[in-house]
Amino acid sequence: MPIAEETPETRESQVSQETDPELCALYQDIEAAGLRPLWTITEQLLTPTPRPRAVPWLWRASDLRPLAERAIRLVPVERGGERRVLSLTNPGLGGRPYAAGTLWGALQCLGPRETAPAHRHTPGAVRFVIEGDGVWTTVDGDACDMRPGDLVLTPGGAWHDHANGGDDHMYWFDGLDLPMIEALDAVFFEPHPELRQPVVGEHNRSEREFLGAGGALADTMVAGAVRGPLDAEPSGLLVYRWAETDRRLTELAAGGEEPLVSVEFTNPRSGASVLPTLSCGMHRVRPGGGSTPVRRSGNRIYVVFRGSGHSVLDGRRFDWTAGDMFVVPSWVAEEHHSVDGADLFSLGDDPVLRALGVYREERLPPAQEITDVFG
Repeated sequence: MPIAEETPETRESQVSQETDPELCALYQDIEAAGLRPLWTITEQLLTPTPRPRAVPWLWRASDLRPLAERAIRLVPVERGGERRVLSLTNPGLGGRPYAAGTLWGALQCLGPRETAPAHRHTPGAVRFVIEGDGVWTTVDGDACDMRPGDLVLTPGGAWHDHANGGDDHMYWFDGLDLPMIEALDAVFFEPHPELRQPVVGEHNRSEREFLGAGGALADTMVAGAVRGPLDAEPSGLLVYRWAETDRRLTELAAGGEEPLVSVEFTNPRSGASVLPTLSCGMHRVRPGGGSTPVRRSGNRIYVVFRGSGHSVLDGRRFDWTAGDMFVVPSWVAEEHHSVDGADLFSLGDDPVLRALGVYREERLPPAQEITDVFG
């Protein structure tokens, strides 16, 4: 958070400076030396709980989709622009194109017969398909076909491009750890020499390699920290199919009465999250169900894949429907409800928090009091 808020300590030091010339000179000399006195800013730095600058927010499909259609018509995809993407911009982040302090979220769209040029970068990325068919993402030579509900990975450093071989528009959610990698001063980017990288063999090579291997879906969100080298590697399975995700969620919902059931997409070699920095999950809200409120350290972006409902985030109600996207910043109390049932995709930064030993989760008493409605 910005270190500019007035606290009792800063007010006291201000009064002291006005009445004590020697103390005033000390503070001036400290500032001139490029220093800050910790005793005046301790409360701003060491807070009792996280104070993210990002705020809970929702971006509606009714706004996203028409703008994306206009962009397809007016903005060509070519070298220079690289991608036709509408990034979720959180109003708490001062205009930066990020959904949360650690997460980039966006709607990417591709028109008929278009190609988004090949490149690679250190930030890792995921693609969750919202609508359309006929598009594939090629990741280090493996062309992964994309269909609604599928998850496609592009690990950091992997060459990737998107190609639409069909006659329809295609829309998907982009999720990246870009703000996190930027904060580490570790962003590298490189365009591929060709518009499209060569495809090696038939499409969906990684899917065939891991077919029948199991372990690509965990029945709950991954809880453990990195244990060994395999846990720190990105998943070798690059595409996770909606049919399998839907089947597993249906089984879980049939096996109990929980109002919400969840799966996490995992690395089949290790059982860890799909990328070292990002977790991806799918959550099914049972018809008439409402989840127990929970707070988590770390940020999450949700994409409504099917159905409608609402979430309560720190007492504020957010009504959503298919195609909407919303963000839950760190330590914001969240709960999800749906009358007819709904499926929500999630992207989180929790693998990093678990690896650093700073992940925390707190279950709260049922049902927050609603004090406000978004919109």
